[in-house]
Amino acid sequence: MFFDKKKTYKRIDYFLIFIVLALLVFGLIMVNSTTLSYGAQKHSSYMRSQDLATLLGIIIMVVLMLTPPDLLKKLAWPIYIFSNAFLVATLVKGSTTYGSRSWLELGSFKFQPSEFVKIGLIISLSTFMEKNKEVLNEPFTLLKLLVLSFIPVALVLKQPDFGTAVVFMGIIAMMFFVGGIGRQYIYVALGAILIYLPVYWFNLDQYARNRIFDFLEPERDTLGSGMQAYVGKISLGSGKFFGRGLYNGVQNQGNFLSLKHSDFIFPMVVEELGFLGGFILLTLYFLLLLKLFNISKEEDYYARVFSIGVFTMFFIHIWENVAMTMGLMPVTGIPLPFISSGGTFQIANLISIGLILGIKYYSSSKMDSHGQKIDNLLR
Repeated sequence: MFFDKKKTYKRIDYFLIFIVLALLVFGLIMVNSTTLSYGAQKHSSYMRSQDLATLLGIIIMVVLMLTPPDLLKKLAWPIYIFSNAFLVATLVKGSTTYGSRSWLELGSFKFQPSEFVKIGLIISLSTFMEKNKEVLNEPFTLLKLLVLSFIPVALVLKQPDFGTAVVFMGIIAMMFFVGGIGRQYIYVALGAILIYLPVYWFNLDQYARNRIFDFLEPERDTLGSGMQAYVGKISLGSGKFFGRGLYNGVQNQGNFLSLKHSDFIFPMVVEELGFLGGFILLTLYFLLLLKLFNISKEEDYYARVFSIGVFTMFFIHIWENVAMTMGLMPVTGIPLPFISSGGTFQIANLISIGLILGIKYYSSSKMDSHGQKIDNLLR
């Protein structure tokens, strides 16, 4: 029965919740440390925003864990339409930050719609793919699904926010791959990407080209476009094994690195907590990704495709953020899940975890129900 307390508790994935709570605590500590040097007023503002977003996100996570996935499937089209409407509204009335019109203001509330749209796309695309799974490789069906998938990508690129668009494209690619797309289409997609690369390069803004040049030649402009990456690597190296101590990082507390509370928070972790702190954080991420990947092996098609979408979203964010600060990838505006400062990002990540917990909760519920039927037959 649904209200059997013992069986209800057993259906909750406590280990996944523990990993997420550990990351949240880790993140709040680091946001506190990285914003401390901004002055009392700004520090208080950042912490209040992050604390509120975390609390609200946890409440939403619990509510979504208890929400049947079938209900979300019924809302797939409204979710898809509202998601794109938010992106259009952002292009029309959004505010510009760091050269990208990606923020929307509703009264005193300012948020980044693309973070929520990522989740909306995963929900809607999983539903659309499940409904068409038997004819997924028919050209018309595949074209229809691809058009639906890439409308939000085009709107994000229009902002322009290339870093977020890359996350979208990675999510879509992996969902189709796990969903059973034919190998021939994968080859066509790879060929199209290779053909488009020169076109993409010649349409890049100079600041974006500079990031690629800085990646290929790290010391070409350490006082200009390459300064972030250069100082970030100094922070990583100065932490050694145990770090300089929480609130004692030279680059952190001296404000030598901009965006140290968001996109470049990982070097601050290693500077103050050392290799050990960085290792613990990456271990928590590994356990999170492993959990999500294992859920993507579910027999249920929707659960499988949805879970791989969330897995890919987290994997790209973690890989891009950590790799760019270590000089393994060009710098992009990608924050670190549960660690970087950002209310919208925090809530969106907790929403995705709530949906995953809901899939686990209700898949266990189905198994319990199936087990009860067998028991009744054996009696």
